[in-house]
Amino acid sequence: MTVFELLLPAFVAALILTGIHAYLGVHVVERGVIFVDLSLAQIAALGTTVAYLLGYDLHSTAAYLCSLSFTFLGAGVFAMTRVHHKTRIPQEAIIGIVYAVAAAVSMLVMSKATQETEHLKHMLVGNILSVSWPEIAKTALLYALVGAFHFIFRHRFLLISMNGEEAERRGWNVRFWDFLFYVSFGVVVTSSVAIAGVLLVFCFLIVPSVAAMLFAERLWTRLAIGWSLGAVVSAAGVMLSFELDLPTGAAIVATFGAALLLLAGVRLLLPRRTA
Repeated sequence: MTVFELLLPAFVAALILTGIHAYLGVHVVERGVIFVDLSLAQIAALGTTVAYLLGYDLHSTAAYLCSLSFTFLGAGVFAMTRVHHKTRIPQEAIIGIVYAVAAAVSMLVMSKATQETEHLKHMLVGNILSVSWPEIAKTALLYALVGAFHFIFRHRFLLISMNGEEAERRGWNVRFWDFLFYVSFGVVVTSSVAIAGVLLVFCFLIVPSVAAMLFAERLWTRLAIGWSLGAVVSAAGVMLSFELDLPTGAAIVATFGAALLLLAGVRLLLPRRTA
């Protein structure tokens, strides 16, 4: 196997992750729920752990559905706790509490598992370099369906994310649409974490969106910048991991950090204008 054949699946998987996560990241940043994907990822891991203790194989459909059902529960919690005005308890606090409790319960459940705990840990760490083409195809199809769903209802999702008070004035059921948003978001996170791990998924979600906000205000301009950055950083991170014999996911995360610092420096040198 050539170097190109070895690294190509990881790069294609990273491009697919960038495509959906850069878009969802716009919503996450605008809503101010930066750590929601970490929380949903931890809830998904808890669901997988419970499925294993119930006797299901970690890679079975039953385990995936169990993980997804836990994620839907988290989506319901986040939809119900969203606020559009100042409150003594911000939603980010609720997200942090849910993450901590889910992590603690996962550890308690895993303490009763006699085998396969390394596989459970692997779910959080991920290994994008080992992703297979069938897995890439299945993930691409799933993300395409989620993307189509968001495109059809883009006006509602975007207005609720950017101006929730206006959506309420129009008489929309904001909590219902929030629930649909978090359900679709949970479907993506549940699949992404299994491939890339929590840290890399978080970077795909947040860094392209934050970098794009440095230079643009318009949605499509921000998406174009985010997608371009994700593609370039993914290629650089994969090559860096190969050349220096480093873990691929961690190398991409570090490259994302370096790229964001570089772009922030460039922005400081440019006139204060946005596209």
